[in-house]
Amino acid sequence: MLYMVIEYFNAGAAAAIHRRDRGRQLPPGLEYVDSWVDLNYFRCFQLMRTDDPSLFDTWIQAWCDLGHFEIIPVRTSAEAAQHIADQL
Repeated sequence: MLYMVIEYFNAGAAAAIHRRDRGRQLPPGLEYVDSWVDLNYFRCFQLMRTDDPSLFDTWIQAWCDLGHFEIIPVRTSAEAAQHIADQL
């Protein structure tokens, strides 16, 4: 399943996040797809994939000193259209 992760950076933490030399620190089974950072460096929007949403807890523990997170299950537009096709 896909998840949109919104990472809200603590004040001034954007540089510290990019300086970390430990990589993304993803547990096995949690896959990074892509990400986008807002122009003010307040938030990062990350698309991630996993069959086990509990893996987010492990990942967030590695980063919670630099921000907080919102995890939102999402589906592609094509999947959404198929899901509601009988209502169209």
